[in-house]
Amino acid sequence: MSKATSFDIAYRAGVSQSTVSRALRNSPLVNEETRLKVQAIARELNYKVDKHASSLRTQQSNTIALLLFEDPTNDDSLINPFFLSMLGSITRACAQKGYDLLVSFQQLSDDWHADYEDSKKADGLILLGYGDFIDYEEKLNQLSEQNTHFVRWGAKVENERVLSVGCDNFHGGYQVTEHMIKNNRTKFAFLGDASTHSPEFLNRYHGYCQALTDNKLTVDSSRQVDAISVEDSGYDAAYQLIQSGVEFDAIFGASDLIAIGAMRALQEHGYKIPEQVAVVGFDDIAIASFTIPSLTTAKQDTKLAGELLVENLIALINGETPDDVLMPTTLIVRNSCGS
Repeated sequence: MSKATSFDIAYRAGVSQSTVSRALRNSPLVNEETRLKVQAIARELNYKVDKHASSLRTQQSNTIALLLFEDPTNDDSLINPFFLSMLGSITRACAQKGYDLLVSFQQLSDDWHADYEDSKKADGLILLGYGDFIDYEEKLNQLSEQNTHFVRWGAKVENERVLSVGCDNFHGGYQVTEHMIKNNRTKFAFLGDASTHSPEFLNRYHGYCQALTDNKLTVDSSRQVDAISVEDSGYDAAYQLIQSGVEFDAIFGASDLIAIGAMRALQEHGYKIPEQVAVVGFDDIAIASFTIPSLTTAKQDTKLAGELLVENLIALINGETPDDVLMPTTLIVRNSCGS
């Protein structure tokens, strides 16, 4: 009797061969009913994936390269803590799908877009972090022109020819702003770069503005202060806001780190949180639940994000055409803005 193939499973299950491939990799893109059906048929047919033969046929290394880019930090790690949690998820997802993970720490100024695939180091790239997007975008276009298999974490940018996985920053910004409005806040400030240099922050700012507009509140540009995702930058932005003399009773930090820095500046200047000023962040990094008061924030699901980054990259490597993914955010209510 000949060995069963994935096409045999696809025929029995009434699905495509690519769906079989995803189901056998436990892809979150396949619904549970279909996944269990495919896996049951695979067991019935005693189907086994021959990874060695597959590697020889495709001349693949069965390795994924994760490129982490330096971020300004308050310590020597130069890694945004948000990406540290995603790193664990990516590592587990690669192991579950039979891929090795090569982690490489990069500076944006380095020649990091050199083709990993031509050197056989890796079958594809996952990109985390980018600093100033204007500088980063040019190298993304070079990767695309080289037909490199890669996927990046981040906001989808109009007319960009890049596969991305990201969260719905607009809706997340709307969520946290609306929550503060429901807590009777009326004078809002936004701390974070609201320009095309930082597309994720810009989308959060647009969500913030839309929530204010929908609730007939004023979007005051004098209450928007640029900040990068570092506690010190959030502190400095909040200090600048305080020194400006404008009135405010709510602050949206474009990231948890910005919000945490802002909270320290407010407390040092005698503001009570949340009694006088409500504060929210974005990301739900681990420390957010341990600040005093604990930080209300928009949670990005780093576990699912890691799984989808790996899943979509493998699909790309296998010649499929996966779509961009926009993940929902979840409002996490804590003590920094009242109930």
